[in-house]
Amino acid sequence: MLRIGILGAGHLGKIHLHLVAASPLFELVGFYDPNSAAVEKLVNEKGYKAFESAEALMEAVDIVSIITPTLSHFEMAEKAIRLKKHVFIEKPIAHNDQEAQKLVKLAAENGVLGQVGHVERFNPAFQSVRPSLENPLFIETHRLAEFNPRGTDVSVVLDLMIHDIDIVLSVVDSPIKRIDASGVAVISETPDISNARITFENGCVANFTASRISLKKMRKTRFFQKNAYIAVDYLNKKVEVVN
Repeated sequence: MLRIGILGAGHLGKIHLHLVAASPLFELVGFYDPNSAAVEKLVNEKGYKAFESAEALMEAVDIVSIITPTLSHFEMAEKAIRLKKHVFIEKPIAHNDQEAQKLVKLAAENGVLGQVGHVERFNPAFQSVRPSLENPLFIETHRLAEFNPRGTDVSVVLDLMIHDIDIVLSVVDSPIKRIDASGVAVISETPDISNARITFENGCVANFTASRISLKKMRKTRFFQKNAYIAVDYLNKKVEVVN
């Protein structure tokens, strides 16, 4: 059984701790978080083992699950990979493309596996229609959320839109020809609302809209292809297919 440790015990970290502890596939060794009050509460209420440092946790496990703020993803992942540990990293993989490419290369050099938490690929609504998605011609995505300061260490593109970019790139089997994008910072220091248009070499066009300053939540993608319209509602786990 693979031994796994969790770095970060914030909102998402607690979810990861709960799910790993309940899984028969892993042994939850413990967790690390610099917030002593949060650590004490988790230890007392849940009985999870707390480590005194990130490095101590890494040494004790086979897999390091990195659920820390995005700006620390590269530092934590690099340390774990150099210790020959497999890594799971909450999205986004890193703060920028250069850091991401370095981690991919480093994992290959050290013979370890890495995975990024693009969970929408596994959403049952998307999974149910994935076999029906054949050469889409036009794609429209909307991912809207109410403001939450938790994700504002990065732009709305890396915070929210990245889910839809991942989905579209997994569906459209073609190189990208052109990208047009714009965004504005309204509340935080980075764009809180953004729109992007990706044109692929095979002619497919994908429009993305993401906002973290909306009054209601929405996570929808519409696929238009020859003789079919397919809509996926990730939030409510519903699909609509018109042939």
